[in-house]
Amino acid sequence: MVDVAQLVAQAREGRPRAVARLISLVEGASPQLREVMAALAPLTGGAYVVGLTGSPGVGKSTSTSALVSAYRKAGKRVGVLAVDPSSPFSGGALLGDRVRMSDHASDPGVYIRSMATRGHLGGLAWSAPQAIRVLDAAGCDVVLVETVGVGQSEVEIASQADTSVVLLAPGMGDGIQAAKAGILEIGDVYVVNKADRDGADATARELNHMLGLGEARGPGDWRPPIVKTVAARAEGVDELVEALEKHRAWMEEHGVLAERRRRRAATEVETIAVTALRERIGDLHGDRRLGALAERIVAGELDPYRAADELVESLTAS
Repeated sequence: MVDVAQLVAQAREGRPRAVARLISLVEGASPQLREVMAALAPLTGGAYVVGLTGSPGVGKSTSTSALVSAYRKAGKRVGVLAVDPSSPFSGGALLGDRVRMSDHASDPGVYIRSMATRGHLGGLAWSAPQAIRVLDAAGCDVVLVETVGVGQSEVEIASQADTSVVLLAPGMGDGIQAAKAGILEIGDVYVVNKADRDGADATARELNHMLGLGEARGPGDWRPPIVKTVAARAEGVDELVEALEKHRAWMEEHGVLAERRRRRAATEVETIAVTALRERIGDLHGDRRLGALAERIVAGELDPYRAADELVESLTAS
C-alpha cells in the first residue's frame, strides 16, 4: 500500500516520480484507485486539455513536441500523454513516442508518459481520463493528449479534450480519410503539417471545401481554422498556439468549455459504472441465475430481452 496523500503532495510539487506512480496506480486499476481519485478531485480543473489526432505519418509526435516547446517558452507547465498501440505480447506501449520527444526529457516543467491502448478502440487508453486528471492535479497548465492514428472508431479524443486538433499532411489521401472517418465533426482546429511539401495548399483548399459542406454554422459559431505548419522546423507553431488560445477564449465566452467538461465527467461516470456492471456480469458464468434463465429461454418460456431485464434486476438488487 502506498501513502496516497504523500504521493499527491509530491506530485503537486512537480516531482516526476510521484506523478509516474499515480498514473501507474491508475493504469493498473489499483485497489487504491478510488482513494487516489478522491484525493485528486479538489485539485483539478485548471489544466487546458488539447487532443491531437490524425493518420499515422502526419507528424503528431513532432507537432506535440513543437507545441511543448512553444508552451514552455510561455512559462507553462506541460503534461503529455502519448497513447500508443499495445504490444500483442507484453500489452505495453509499442511505439514509444517519448523517444521522439527526447528534447524535453530533462525539463522539470514537462512530464511525458506513453500509455498503451491495451486493445481499447477509440484511439485512447481506457485509463486516459484518470491520467489526464493526475496531470491536471499535478499542476500542469496544459495537457497534450496524442492519440493512436485516427480511424473510423478513433474519434474518442473529442470527448476527452477541451480542444481537438486534427492533423493532416499533403499527399497522404487525408482528404478522403477525413470524410470517411468522421473527423470533420470532431476537429476544433485543423493542421496541415509538412506544409513545405507539394500539395499542401491543395490539401488546405480541399479541407476548407469539406468544412464548408459540413453542418451549418450561425454567425457566432466557431469555425475551425486551418493552420499550415512544418513542425520539424517549428514553422507555423506560434500560429497554431494562437488558434488554440482563440478557441479556448471563444469556449469560455460562450459557456462551451464548462459544458464540454460536464459532458466529459458524465461520460467518465458512465464508463466506470458500466465497467463495474460488466465485471459483475462477468462473474456470472456458471451462476445458477444465468443457468436458470438460459433453460427458460431454451424451453420457450422466456425471451432473451426479458431474461436480460430479470438478470439486471437481480444484480442491482443484490
